[in-house]
Amino acid sequence: MTPVTAPTVRGTAPQESSVADVLDAYRKHLGRGRARLASMTGGVMEIASYGARVFAADGREYVDCGGYGVFLLGHCHPRVVEAVVAQVRRHPLASRLLLEPVAAAAATALAEITPPGLDYVHFVNSGAEATETAIKLARAHGLQRLISATGGYHGKTTGALALTAKPFYQDPFRPLLPAEHIPYGDAEALASALAAGPAACVVIEPVQGEGGVVLPPPGYLRDVQLLCVQYGAFFVLDEIQTGLGRLGTWWGADTEDVRPDVLLVGKNLSGGVIPVAAAVATAEAYAPFDRDPFLHTSTFAGAPVAMAAAHAAVRTIAEEGLVEQAHLLGIDLIDRVRDTLAPLGDAVADIRGKGLLIGIEMRDEALAGELVLHLLEAGLLVNHSLNAHRVVRLTPPAVLTRSDLDRISEAFTAASAALLKGLH
Repeated sequence: MTPVTAPTVRGTAPQESSVADVLDAYRKHLGRGRARLASMTGGVMEIASYGARVFAADGREYVDCGGYGVFLLGHCHPRVVEAVVAQVRRHPLASRLLLEPVAAAAATALAEITPPGLDYVHFVNSGAEATETAIKLARAHGLQRLISATGGYHGKTTGALALTAKPFYQDPFRPLLPAEHIPYGDAEALASALAAGPAACVVIEPVQGEGGVVLPPPGYLRDVQLLCVQYGAFFVLDEIQTGLGRLGTWWGADTEDVRPDVLLVGKNLSGGVIPVAAAVATAEAYAPFDRDPFLHTSTFAGAPVAMAAAHAAVRTIAEEGLVEQAHLLGIDLIDRVRDTLAPLGDAVADIRGKGLLIGIEMRDEALAGELVLHLLEAGLLVNHSLNAHRVVRLTPPAVLTRSDLDRISEAFTAASAALLKGLH
């Protein structure tokens, strides 16, 4: 018998790799498009993070106001890290046949801080999977019709993509599940849609994050809930980005005291350490899965290591007062952004936000791209909005220090000066 030779794994420890080596690996194994994107931002290689700071291999240090809304607790929050490390050493993945106490604790902690009546927690691995869970729950109730809002973003898996109303993402994968898209913030449009057909599943965000930090008019969420009750619709509130304190309240639902049939949770539930998300439902909405737990399962969903992160994240947000902190920091930060960008005049179309979800709408997409790059050069990480490329989005941690805030102001001042020079 010919002996089998083990393959040779080449390379140094990842954090010791050169930028050139990493870009080469991206091109060969992760995709040339991703390599191009990394090159556009200067080929900076991040190797460590803590609090609001991200550290690069070349010694540069950045304040992180990006991360697509994941890091409300900052990077490597000690309480979450300690919980996860302890769980990894003890029991990271479960047999799935026996009782698992960490999942029970995480579900209890999450149900305690969701709107009253949302008692059943279905854990998954990502926000898109939470959306898929809600779609399947609606279908299990016989509701096949889907309604979402233009500009909304609910994920890119096949079912979620039907709700994410952007042809650029949808067209290569058609036919998708049929879905209807109505103007966001327009309760009359929703009423007309619901009246025009059979009962539907309605999926709405309390604030559209990827849509460009779009805030609905006052009373909109309450109107959506009342219309769903009136027409027998299944109301899903997508708080994957807005929930757990991002808006300066526990939930966007809290501002109008609404309770959906299903609440989607993600991003901040990870504590910035382990990916985890959830769909939290009323007893009536969850009934099909309650009767048959095998209707919708996932091998890694509810893994003890992820449950440790979720449990620690919820407890930390509550016990460290990060919801109120997000509210106060948001007021300060949006004032700083407005002051530092004022010299740009009408190059900035609008600055808006709620809590620590802030959008800067530029006059055109090119200016938005330049602002992102100038802020990067000044040591600040931000994100563009996937459904609104003119909008630069800030989703900073609720653990920003005074030093972090000053660094943010300095970065915006420098970026504003650089943009102003280019405009003249």
